[in-house]
Amino acid sequence: MLGVNVVAADTDDEARFLASSGRQSFASLRSGHPIQLPPPSKDWERDLTDPADPLRRSRVSFVGSPGTVSAQMRDFVERTQANELMVVSHIYDQSARLRSYEIAAAAMTESTVLRGGEAPVGQARKPSARS
Repeated sequence: MLGVNVVAADTDDEARFLASSGRQSFASLRSGHPIQLPPPSKDWERDLTDPADPLRRSRVSFVGSPGTVSAQMRDFVERTQANELMVVSHIYDQSARLRSYEIAAAAMTESTVLRGGEAPVGQARKPSARS
């Protein structure tokens, strides 16, 4: 089981904006000044694919539209061979957070994300006739 951060929205731009809350909160925590999760801010938006971003190598975040997040999650599951993901969404607005979880759940139940006959991540595989 691996823990990941998912900030999914209807568009990549909206997801990047929503992700700014978590980015600001994490930066404050790392500087020794923890804060409650703040509202999103254009000042904290950034392109998460920027290779110059020093945090890029150490984080596991999927940020974007349903198609973007699905592709990122599929690639991650293929690379890590994870059989379960624990998802968190650092999103200030509750309805946007719930939407993000809906998008993430849909992405993980798509057959293209699953490996060789496995059940969707987080669900038990049904026994076969030979079991």
